[in-house]
Amino acid sequence: MLVWFAVALLVASPLVALRWWVRRVDALGRRRRFPVVTVVVLLLFGVGLMVPVVRHRELEDRLSTVASQLVGHPVRVHCQTVGQELLDAGAELGYVRFRDGVPEPATLIKREQCHDITAYLHSNRAHPGLDEAVAVHVLTHESMHMAGISVESTAECEAVQRDAQTARLLGSSEADALTLARVYWQQAYPEMPPAYSTVDCRPGGPLDEHLPDAPWSP
Repeated sequence: MLVWFAVALLVASPLVALRWWVRRVDALGRRRRFPVVTVVVLLLFGVGLMVPVVRHRELEDRLSTVASQLVGHPVRVHCQTVGQELLDAGAELGYVRFRDGVPEPATLIKREQCHDITAYLHSNRAHPGLDEAVAVHVLTHESMHMAGISVESTAECEAVQRDAQTARLLGSSEADALTLARVYWQQAYPEMPPAYSTVDCRPGGPLDEHLPDAPWSP
């Protein structure tokens, strides 16, 4: 909706100028003043409204690139808009739709988590907060679903072992990426409900993939 409003303002600006050109002389032959203020205000408001739209799209493109690398084929990440948030009653932080057991190559991540990912991207990455770690993990978790894993506890365990990889793909250093993965593993994972956690997800456990940057790595 914001996009259409911005476009409407940007279109209105030249239309006002065109209307002046067509009627620049009144019925008495007097020249009308060019509506500078109106044209400029419409243009500035239109451009101003487009800025968050462009930034939103840039974030989605960046997250889509990361998710595609995690999944192994092109997928799309959508960040929830303000309008979608107002109509949303779900408690999940992100989701992927499955049709007949096959995941769609797209995920929606809630607006708050996309905001927290943005905060992480603009931080020094050395000391990520729990909200930032959770938000980056949501991207990893939903990527595991898009890779074909439908069981939540399995997707969660595979995700915790790839959170450092996600952070690196987002531009973090090796050390900072591992720090983020450990923040999630130590602070968030123990609090996950039974559907998302399993005793098999542990060092040396059945779901341990022995990845070099798993959060329990030395």
